[in-house]
Amino acid sequence: MSLVAGIPLAVPDAGFGRDPWWVVGLKVLLVFVFLIVLTLFNIWWERRVVARMQHRIGPNVHGPQGLLQSLADGMKLMFKEDLMPKGVDRFVFVAAPVIVSIPAFLTFAVIPFGPTVKIPFTDTYTRLQLTDMPVSVLYVMAIASIGIYGIVLGGWSSNSTYSLLGGLRSSAQMISYEVGMGLALVTVFLFAGSMSTSEIVAAQGSNQSINLFGADIPIPGWYAFLLFPSFVIYVISMIGETNRAPFDLPEAEGELVAGFLTEYSSMKYAMFFLAEYINMATVSALATTLFLGGWRAPWPISIWDGANSGFWPVLWFVGKMMCFIFFYIWLRGTLPRLRYDQFMKLGWKILIPVSLGWILLVATVRAVGRETTFSRTTLLVAAAVVLLIAVITMFIPQKPKPEKLTEDDRAKDFDAFAGGFPVPPPLVHTPSRSETEIRSKEGSRG
Repeated sequence: MSLVAGIPLAVPDAGFGRDPWWVVGLKVLLVFVFLIVLTLFNIWWERRVVARMQHRIGPNVHGPQGLLQSLADGMKLMFKEDLMPKGVDRFVFVAAPVIVSIPAFLTFAVIPFGPTVKIPFTDTYTRLQLTDMPVSVLYVMAIASIGIYGIVLGGWSSNSTYSLLGGLRSSAQMISYEVGMGLALVTVFLFAGSMSTSEIVAAQGSNQSINLFGADIPIPGWYAFLLFPSFVIYVISMIGETNRAPFDLPEAEGELVAGFLTEYSSMKYAMFFLAEYINMATVSALATTLFLGGWRAPWPISIWDGANSGFWPVLWFVGKMMCFIFFYIWLRGTLPRLRYDQFMKLGWKILIPVSLGWILLVATVRAVGRETTFSRTTLLVAAAVVLLIAVITMFIPQKPKPEKLTEDDRAKDFDAFAGGFPVPPPLVHTPSRSETEIRSKEGSRG
């Protein structure tokens, strides 16, 4: 008997790094095919959902319900003329899409899709995960940050001002929100006691309970409930980090160009969008792993004894991931695009300070829970409520105080050219002849 991710199995577990070469090759092939098919499906699904939200039809000609529309668009881009603008740095111009797309595939190497299973038609057992390491989450963050170089180099090598500005804005945006995303994961590391993705999934397997007024209220062990502020910060940060609407600001230079990939065409253009949609799947899979219990079945399916064994966990994992991707699509069809200053203010002045404050609260709660008899879960929920109220008060607009001006202030000399441009003078109430006569009569009566 061995214990794999919290599930007892009557099979020997070889562990990571001990699979036969053909098993490793099979896993790599399956992950690659899964991401390509998922990208084609997500493009179709986004176009259909947004069309339904906007009372349109969407793709419905190629294949049943238009399912082959994304494949047809990909083939069209593959056979289109590959243009090379004059004056570009050819090597960097060609290498930029590759630098963006390859890290998007590499991040899925440490994502757990399920427990240990038996490969059909063989006697080999393996984990439904390509590999794992003690710092798997840091590996995902590091590999994802490499893709930013491709965006910067793509904008710089295009010999275009629009592309250069779009690349710089995109890199600044992604770096800013990676800081908030990384801080949101610190509390997960504190609670799980590990940075390994498989161990974080195992740590969410046990249910928790909150003692309120003498009654134990059971809640799932998912960190989306126990660390709700971290979950919200991560969800906002992952939208900004992937340059998706309503945060797709580098593509909004006057609504006329596509940002850093303005000068790209054919398959190079398609590779940038392939990386974008795979990054959507990456952050969604990471959110599922770190906050929604990973491949573990949700309630009430978890009541079934076989829900977390075999290949069924793959279905639960993909279902949770698709819920996040639907959230992406829903935001795109609902919210307007933010201004760039508003977007950066949200990241640097709200998300990052709130993340730091929440980390201090979680660390304090864990320290207090070790030294006292109070339930750490109860203290953590109380701290989350306090933090949530503080965040809500930050968004309440303050009423501006009206300035009280005296008649002497209004009567002062007004310089129309003080600001560099001629402006009309402020309105000063001048009594009319009738008001003057009325005041004089009242004064004579008094």
